[in-house]
Amino acid sequence: MTLSPGSRVGLAGAAVVGVAFGMARYAYGLTLPAIRQDLDLSELVLGLIASATFAGYLAGLLLARPLAARRGPRAPTTTGGACGAVGAVIVTVAQSPWLLAVGAVLAGSAGGWVWAPYSDIVTRTVSPRERPRALALITTGTSGGLVALGGLAVLAVLGSWRLVWGGLAVAAVAAAMVNLRLVPRTGPVPHPDGRGGPFSLARALTVPAAYSVVYFAVVVIYFTYAADVLARDLPTAAVPALYAAIGVTGGVGVATGSVAQRLGSLRIAALCLVTVAAALALLGLAGGSPAATAASACIFGVGYMTGSAVLAVWTAELVPDRAGAAFTGCLIVGAVGSVAAPALAGALIPGLGLGTLLVLTAAVSLLSGVALMLHGLSKPATTGQRRRGEGRR
Repeated sequence: MTLSPGSRVGLAGAAVVGVAFGMARYAYGLTLPAIRQDLDLSELVLGLIASATFAGYLAGLLLARPLAARRGPRAPTTTGGACGAVGAVIVTVAQSPWLLAVGAVLAGSAGGWVWAPYSDIVTRTVSPRERPRALALITTGTSGGLVALGGLAVLAVLGSWRLVWGGLAVAAVAAAMVNLRLVPRTGPVPHPDGRGGPFSLARALTVPAAYSVVYFAVVVIYFTYAADVLARDLPTAAVPALYAAIGVTGGVGVATGSVAQRLGSLRIAALCLVTVAAALALLGLAGGSPAATAASACIFGVGYMTGSAVLAVWTAELVPDRAGAAFTGCLIVGAVGSVAAPALAGALIPGLGLGTLLVLTAAVSLLSGVALMLHGLSKPATTGQRRRGEGRR
């Protein structure tokens, strides 16, 4: 069977993003307890390495655009795949904190290199009708990565934490090969023509950028503290199960493109914030219940994956000629929220308690979702409605 260009690019992107975001991004936190025990590292050193991995992600985001401008948008995705594979191999064999840090930072940078360039690849190689579906498929690849990471974590329980990173290295190589095989090489990404410049881009992205700050902040709070909630009353195997459940239910994100064309990306984004709010509230109010925790993970998977997929679709709709730059801008703004949220949470938890913090975070997500929905209702037409109108002309 011959695949359409949208399916080829979508499958390749899903594989690469799945490894970079679903696996490499969370492997360090998942294996942290075992690393602490095996290498006898202090909390300070482990925390510094964790921060450094995020710095690697930001570096990848910032460097991907210049590389795409010189060598084409496929080049950063290849670079990200190589960083993921090499970094995972280094962590697998690391016996010192310095080697561990180098490998973890390299692997962590993979997500920054690969995600945004696919917006340019899709807009340059896929027909307008197929673009929303391809972008949603690429982003939802994270779900498959989370499921795979959960499976590797089970193997690690039976063997060593190094099996997780070894499996990650193999997956990164396989994804990079698929990417080179299915994604066509394109020319350099042209520089903007100067009409409005960055100020014009910023004006067009005001609403999705605001959404990005809240979305990434509440998501990172969930991922940061969900394991702590589970560790209170549930066995250690519950954490890999949590990741797997998020990945499985997050698979619905693949339909984000078609749903956004019907309802509008803004409204889908608002609903995602409300969904994540429900997951956070469940975790904060009833985290000691296995059933409530499982329900929270399943609800969160839907909101998390659809929320990231809609951002890719939304920015490509608003600025189709600079989709990669638009998506990168929103990711960088969202990264600020990701940095600030855990620091603020760490300052508030001693006085409020973890459960109260999660409920307050849920309230922020809920109110932001309602505000975004009201903003959408005030518009004469959603983006999806405008696109359908254009298609009839």
